[in-house]
Amino acid sequence: MKNKSLNKARGCVYRLSVHIIFVTKYRRKVITKEILGDLEKIFTRLCEAKKCQLTSFNGESDHVHLLVELYPDVAPSRLVNTLKTVSSRLIRRDYQAHLKKFYWKPVFWTGAYCIISTGGAPLDIIKEYIESQNAPG
Repeated sequence: MKNKSLNKARGCVYRLSVHIIFVTKYRRKVITKEILGDLEKIFTRLCEAKKCQLTSFNGESDHVHLLVELYPDVAPSRLVNTLKTVSSRLIRRDYQAHLKKFYWKPVFWTGAYCIISTGGAPLDIIKEYIESQNAPG
């Protein structure tokens, strides 16, 4: 299998990417251009620390989108927990005066998140490929 888009790790070849969406608490429109820029820096640094890569990032005033290439040893839920916890703490510290206009408690993100696996072929094509294999007779 030759594919330049695959990554290599000890004992495996992989490509694991996920689309993650974080929404601000109560969907308040608190994210400014400056906060968005700081969030990108924070997420990039945290992903690199986990041997992952933030390949795309953007957002609006009440949510952000991340496209992350995962390392095989990283549990997506643990990565999300780290990203949300650390970014919330740092943004609340650095933008305390701005956030006080919107929140009376120390919050930033809602408790929920959305994570969607991404990849090459649609699931129907993969299922068809697997089912078309010639089983040993």
